[in-house]
Amino acid sequence: MSKIHAEMISVSYDKETIIDQLSVKLLDGKITTIIGSNGCGKSTLLKALTRIQPIHSGSIYIDGQAISSLPTKTVAQKMALLPQVLEATEGISVYELVSYGRFPHQRYLGSLTNQDRDKIHWAMEVTKVTEFATVDVDSLSGGQRQRVWIAMALAQDTDTIFLDEPTTYLDMNHQLEILELLQTLNRETHKTIIMVLHDLNLSARFSDVLIAMKKGKICYQGSVDQVMTPEMVADIFNIKAQIIEDPINKCPVLLTYQLI
Repeated sequence: MSKIHAEMISVSYDKETIIDQLSVKLLDGKITTIIGSNGCGKSTLLKALTRIQPIHSGSIYIDGQAISSLPTKTVAQKMALLPQVLEATEGISVYELVSYGRFPHQRYLGSLTNQDRDKIHWAMEVTKVTEFATVDVDSLSGGQRQRVWIAMALAQDTDTIFLDEPTTYLDMNHQLEILELLQTLNRETHKTIIMVLHDLNLSARFSDVLIAMKKGKICYQGSVDQVMTPEMVADIFNIKAQIIEDPINKCPVLLTYQLI
């Protein structure tokens, strides 16, 4: 089942076509990861699906409704986006930043209700940032800050969360920490997660569905076993790869590779 799907969408920057007549259905309740080389349109697709980036043609639907016809607050109540480049947080406490996630649900006066506070506390507990509630976000480590931003997205209380390269600039330990958190959220709260990742092994390990893009088009989409193949890696990345089964996680893993 798909709550979100796009039909023949095209996106251009300065008359250059980035996405060309692309159609896609995102499976509800699954973790879908978009992979591809730099400049292939991964982040642009995420922005288009969340209405951050205007489309030049085609349509995007959520719950059977064209996203273009919905009020901004309604869209924000249905989907959250954690962008690759995060806004400055100087002088903002963890609690304050997480509370921003409640904005789409607030009425004209803008004050937090008991329900808002419950959602904020839940999001902070799930992401394990409660102990930092009064701490400035800028004083936290990279991994801790990323968990705070995810908490803000969770406080938004949407069924679907989009994340653009959530592990960028994080070390291996914090990459696993963030991806395990997202996997737990998916399994325990059934949230649909769509993210862009560069690391193929992490993509294979933490995803239900892979989408591989090239030059603004989707070339491969399916289960990890279907998509994570030497043929796909050669086509999308121009890399000759040896892929084996991870003996622990039982998923495909890129063992070694070289340029074609």
